[in-house]
Amino acid sequence: MTGKVAAIVCEQEPGIAETAMAEIVHAILSNAEFALFAEFGKQQCLTKGDLLFQRGQAGDTMYVVVSGSIELDFGDDLVVKSLGPNEFFGELGLLIGDHPRSADARAVTDSVVLELGNADFQRLVDRDPGLVAYFLRRTIMRVVSNEQVLIRQLRRRNHDLETALDNLYVTTHQLTHTRELVRTDELTGLHNRRGLALYLQDCRNHADGAPQGLLLIDCDHFKQVNDEHGHQAGDRVLQSVANILRSVATEADLACRLGGDEFCLLLRTATADNLQHAAEFILSAVHGLMDRAHGVPHVCPVSIGVRLLEPHTDWSEWYARADNALYQAKRLGGNRLHWSRAATVTP
Repeated sequence: MTGKVAAIVCEQEPGIAETAMAEIVHAILSNAEFALFAEFGKQQCLTKGDLLFQRGQAGDTMYVVVSGSIELDFGDDLVVKSLGPNEFFGELGLLIGDHPRSADARAVTDSVVLELGNADFQRLVDRDPGLVAYFLRRTIMRVVSNEQVLIRQLRRRNHDLETALDNLYVTTHQLTHTRELVRTDELTGLHNRRGLALYLQDCRNHADGAPQGLLLIDCDHFKQVNDEHGHQAGDRVLQSVANILRSVATEADLACRLGGDEFCLLLRTATADNLQHAAEFILSAVHGLMDRAHGVPHVCPVSIGVRLLEPHTDWSEWYARADNALYQAKRLGGNRLHWSRAATVTP
């Protein structure tokens, strides 16, 4: 069959073209090539398990399987190749010289191989240059084909890596979101008691140490709002108080809903003056919202216990002292601030 006729047949029958290409790139010698290679190659007998060469080892010879089976292990989770009679391997070492082997070559069974070095290959060229030229062209096409397969594998691995990174990003985002939900009060968006505990832990590990000021805030007559206007109105009151505290707190401070209608504001750095100012601002903001309310209340009066904190004590003592001041504010009619007496000489 001439080349022109073969081309026409391949165009008419795509399956024939694919089969022909597979034969070209397959690492197997024709009978004529095998006879030529056997004439000049040196036979080497291998026992099952014998290692011909290792991955990364430089080589300058190629091999042809005469009998038995040779396994090529490329590592890195790549497919292991098993080669049988008339199949060849290691040709790049012969053609390039001192080329690093890309696989471990090991005898799977008792086997016989032909080994060809540079001098042997030159004698092949001298004996039948046409046959060797066809072998070389086929070998080059096989190398190109393998390279294309490798490129596709790398692209697929890059895609898999990008997918894994995207999944990792989503998982990290979900974990961050979950962590925020764990420490955040769902209704008001302020920190909850869990968030308070984490904040105090961070303060202990921080060079600035413990916070210096505490405002304990409680809504006056909150039950009455719920009873007269419903729980939606009560929720709106709590959200309004939370918004006021959020506006007072700096990035270093913590506004927290302790539960029910009780809140606290921890100031990282505080003096008696700025604690007084913060408490007065909260009361003023509450009064402003109450003045603008018509019908259903958006906020209710609050009582505030104020406390300067001693760094050598802990939250339980801070809370107890501020709670006592808050109780005094309530006892005096609410809608006011009251200092913890141990914290300041000002009553």
